[in-house]
Amino acid sequence: MSARPWSVPPCRATIVVAGVVASAAACTPIQRAPEATASGPRPGGWLDAVTAARVARNPPLPPVPPDPTNRWADDAAAAHLGHLLFFDVGLSATQTVNCATCHAPAYGFSDRRALAVGVGTGTRHSMTVLNAAHQRWFTWDGRADTLWSQATQPFESPAEMATPRATVLAHVLEDPELLEAWTRAFGGPPAVATRNEVDASFAQLGKAIAAYERRLVTGPSAYDRWWTRRAAGDPRADEELTDDQRRGLALFFGKANCFQCHHGPNFSDGEFHMLGLPEPDGGPPRDPGRYAVIDRVRTDPMNAAGPHSDDPRGPIAQVSASLARSPDRWGEFRTPSLRNVAETPPYMHAGQFASLEDVVRFYSTLDGAVALDHHRESVLVRLDLTARERRDLVAFLGALTGTAPPMPWGDAPERRRPAPDPDARNPGH
Repeated sequence: MSARPWSVPPCRATIVVAGVVASAAACTPIQRAPEATASGPRPGGWLDAVTAARVARNPPLPPVPPDPTNRWADDAAAAHLGHLLFFDVGLSATQTVNCATCHAPAYGFSDRRALAVGVGTGTRHSMTVLNAAHQRWFTWDGRADTLWSQATQPFESPAEMATPRATVLAHVLEDPELLEAWTRAFGGPPAVATRNEVDASFAQLGKAIAAYERRLVTGPSAYDRWWTRRAAGDPRADEELTDDQRRGLALFFGKANCFQCHHGPNFSDGEFHMLGLPEPDGGPPRDPGRYAVIDRVRTDPMNAAGPHSDDPRGPIAQVSASLARSPDRWGEFRTPSLRNVAETPPYMHAGQFASLEDVVRFYSTLDGAVALDHHRESVLVRLDLTARERRDLVAFLGALTGTAPPMPWGDAPERRRPAPDPDARNPGH
């Protein structure tokens, strides 16, 4: 492994897989996955009892959890409005960018760029919004504590859509189809007479988009079918996975320790870790990640405790209010889900790696790795996976690809006026 001037002798740490984090590059305390469960795939043959107990902690996705902060979370009319808004380029300053610019259905609701490109160019890779309703925090740094709060943020971001909220709402009022859908969802047009009304209507807009995004749930993957059949005692369950996928599964829950941070139905602990990833330009880490947004989460009027939340004293609000800004958080990023990860290259928060093969190779060799925070520096201990083990791990990650969200949610809606060709907005894809 090549040495870096800001690196110090290694400490023991577990691995990460895909961009996607894994257990913790800075030897910081992490949430450990429980080792036992009462149900799940039955051990036997190639699946030993220890691995089976760990696999049991990663079952198929359950139904989307409720969001008490959004009274319209499961409202069909609000989801229809959100569907229209998600794909409407008229909400951007240039009339060329919409949510699907960075979250395109054809690319697993991501964009296959290293860095997001909207009105300008961002500083991070676009995360998929598939299965986002199963997350606790949103965006790489967790700057939003609800799905609807996150949905409001791109509109006024200079690099994304660069449109003031009042202008966004004016577009809704001027578009007959949007206005009709808004009125059906909320009982009347967006109120915009005062600043408070604009803010409240803007929150409603975010809640409608969140209601749509809650429908973006993937169907069963090969892994899910295997898990369900094996748990039921089906002697032919293993036919759902190829030989290399089964070997990769054993690595994932064994030697590679990926399950330590990628546990749970969504293959994510939902927490934040400092990984020591190389910067795209080869320099030291500069993105403060979670550290920079703690105060923002606590004070954002659009947060779960704010005036626009429908559950301002609920558990989500209480957790956000208790956040503490500590230097230990510097450079930490959220563990993404591994579901459908094979569809969303490149990987890591800055798109540092072009393929899953590159990611697994990095964590096998740790070539160029650094680990830096304000209290200590460390590097990961490499796994030294064989070429076949790397291939098997990548194969298993492919087994986590589920079916696309159901129509009509999984693609652009039919509009009374034609929508621009998304490929024309995204040259180079």
